[in-house]
Amino acid sequence: MSIATHAPAAAGGPTATASQGTSRDWPFLIASVLATLVLCALVLLDGHTASAALILGGFGLGIAFLKAEFSYTASWRRFMMTGEAGGLIGGLIAIAIVACAVVPVAALVPGFGGAIAPIGPSLIVGAFVFGIGMQLANGCGSGTLYTIGGGSGRMLFTLAFFVIGSVLGSLSLPPFLALGGIDPILASDYLGPWGGLAATLASIALAAALIVAVAKKRGANFMPSRNYIVGGLVIGLLCVAVFFAGGHPWSVTFGYTVWGAKIATALGFDLSSAPFWQWAGPKHALTESVLADTSSLTDFGMIFGAMAAAAATKPFAATAWPPLKSILAAVIGGLLMGWGARLGFGCNIGAFVGGVASGSLHGWVWFAACLPGCLIGIRLRPLFSLSRE
Repeated sequence: MSIATHAPAAAGGPTATASQGTSRDWPFLIASVLATLVLCALVLLDGHTASAALILGGFGLGIAFLKAEFSYTASWRRFMMTGEAGGLIGGLIAIAIVACAVVPVAALVPGFGGAIAPIGPSLIVGAFVFGIGMQLANGCGSGTLYTIGGGSGRMLFTLAFFVIGSVLGSLSLPPFLALGGIDPILASDYLGPWGGLAATLASIALAAALIVAVAKKRGANFMPSRNYIVGGLVIGLLCVAVFFAGGHPWSVTFGYTVWGAKIATALGFDLSSAPFWQWAGPKHALTESVLADTSSLTDFGMIFGAMAAAAATKPFAATAWPPLKSILAAVIGGLLMGWGARLGFGCNIGAFVGGVASGSLHGWVWFAACLPGCLIGIRLRPLFSLSRE
């Protein structure tokens, strides 16, 4: 398997329709839908309606990311190399939509919370390392999921080492937190729910203005494509649905950490005495089924949703394996992303999208620390025969 392309057929005419019909991969399409239905049935049998909603939300996100070709990794790389800013603006559209729900609801409704984190060495180092990894892997946390679902064999290596890196990161996080830092800074704590929302939307607008100014100065396009506009809107709305179903903003990489810890435990490693795994949330996740972990539910749904979208448009995973250098970059990138995501309290989704959409300052700090890491990762890409664009 390798990363399959999903270019739409030429518009109009019976030829395009016939081509689409004959290229549909029914076995994989049926398998992805059935797998999703089985997961939903399992959680519904235990009476967890919200868990089924999380799976379906992830399924929708997988479709949306794949069909819109919504890539944080590629859009950030294009901005840094050429100044092209459409992808970043599309991402900010999604964040603004999510913020309109998360900031006021997390402040006003018991049982709901935002994605918040302290600001210190752990956050900065984790985001920086994650930025290097995402450019080598050619995908972030969400990108890894939807490209695997889309048929990427290369990203299977990324995911495997992402999981390993996440477990290593869980062991590294407590010592990094001991270095100190600043307690979480949440806009709604200072300005109330609606003032916090206004400040959050203003920060997003300011970021968009700065990004557009950079693009204009470099003579690059700053208008998002139709894919990024529609993708940003749909992904934003689905993130809101996931928030209401799970009680907190969408996260991706904690699920990887749980998977890795469970695999390590099955292999005979005892993580229960490690400080991270004694904290209430991780301890509960380690002892309970993965179907009780909200991140895992959306992760599974996203893989199957992307698989369904890919199989509905062409033969699934029909391209050749990538060269060894590319696989090595995927391995290194996955390991760096896993370690960095745990230290940095998430990836582009959990730390950046979730953090900014919660009105938490750490989301913007994560973004600022990740970009220099991305630049280093971009400069390292040619060593692995990967393009810088």
